[in-house]
Amino acid sequence: MRPSVPLMLLSAVLAAATLTACGGGSGSDPDVIKVSFKQSTDNKVRVMDTYLAGVKKEFEKANPGKKVKLVPIKAPDSEYYTKLQQMLRSPKTAPDLVYEDTFLINSDITSGYLKPLDPYLDKWQDWGQFIDTAKTAARGQDGKTYGVPDGTDTRGLWFNKDIFKKAGLPADWQPKNWEDILDTARTLKKKVPGVIPLNVYTGKPAGEMATMQGFEMLLYGTGEDPLYDPDKKKWVAGGKGFKDSLKFVETVYKEKLGPEVSDALDPNIGARARGELLPEGKLAINLDGSWLPQDWIEGSGHEWPEWSEELGLAHMPTQHGRAPGKVSMSGGWTWAIPAKAGNPDLAFEFIKTMQTKKNAQKWYIANSGIAVRKDVAEDPQYVKAQPGIKFFTDLVAHTHYRPAYPAYPKVSTAIQEAMEGVTTGDTSVAEAAKTYNEELDSITDGQVVKK
Repeated sequence: MRPSVPLMLLSAVLAAATLTACGGGSGSDPDVIKVSFKQSTDNKVRVMDTYLAGVKKEFEKANPGKKVKLVPIKAPDSEYYTKLQQMLRSPKTAPDLVYEDTFLINSDITSGYLKPLDPYLDKWQDWGQFIDTAKTAARGQDGKTYGVPDGTDTRGLWFNKDIFKKAGLPADWQPKNWEDILDTARTLKKKVPGVIPLNVYTGKPAGEMATMQGFEMLLYGTGEDPLYDPDKKKWVAGGKGFKDSLKFVETVYKEKLGPEVSDALDPNIGARARGELLPEGKLAINLDGSWLPQDWIEGSGHEWPEWSEELGLAHMPTQHGRAPGKVSMSGGWTWAIPAKAGNPDLAFEFIKTMQTKKNAQKWYIANSGIAVRKDVAEDPQYVKAQPGIKFFTDLVAHTHYRPAYPAYPKVSTAIQEAMEGVTTGDTSVAEAAKTYNEELDSITDGQVVKK
């Protein structure tokens, strides 16, 4: 059960008070930088912690007298964004370096929370190695760059070959359209009872995971630029493609092809799917991202060395199979320097240490990310480092990027609300779409176009 609005507001106030009470600020010691990052809610997964600890050791050795303090924020995605923004508002609590999701970066830029990095980037030779699309993801509408990307991602369908075999389904499964996916899920439900046939992230508790892994993987298979019209520079009202995507979500949960609704609306459903449901053979198909193996590699806490033999990969098809027949969404995270950071120069030196070719490649492999440095992407050791890398890297040719403009976080929340309504059955598809359009009109001050 989710907390009521007053309780959520109280929690936010208490969290802000706690952060302020910590005092000290990032600039209280010119020889110490504070690096804030998202820590997994799964205590066994410490991929980021381990990586940053190694970079910290290297940085401190190369810079005698300088210290790095790692400041983990352990929270689901939606709570992480809230806590991070609370920290960025004051020089007393702002770290020197923060881990920013590309979907939120323009919102934080508009709020004045982040520092433009162009003066640093202009002098950094390695910046030329970063692919242009990745650079764009961290660029504000003012043309300035506010973050250094540490990789990108793509999305597809993960499926359990053993469960498929029990259901009489092929090990090289590749659905051609949405109906193929639903029919497969129905077969799985009938022939392998007790297993969750299909997981599609949904609702507000899952946050951006529901929007991007779930809804947009459907919506972007219904037509060209279905969420934002780049030519008219306006958001697109929810039309037929939007309703069809909601209908797919509704069908998954109405026909009980997905997790129990209470589980689907658990903020930790992502961690459960990766760490429990897939490895334990409780989930047949998972619509998810390229990064999943980071939870299964040696030292992850959920070691699953057999995953590449037990799981199959299929691309997400377009709604009716129209060309190019494949859909993927891409995002990623960046390292950004808060506007109120006390030691921005030293913070950028830490970014440079993280983003050497050696360290960047180490990170891409550790977190199952897709390289945004050209020299790493061309390295045979990277390509061969892990099963699945080639599959997900090839999807870059068919991927889409979120319209990560300042209004996007609110648009994303409105999408999650629409998904949640049809998931619980409290709202019809038509009503959910109508409410979404009303909210979209309000969010964008009427800057909406119909398609």
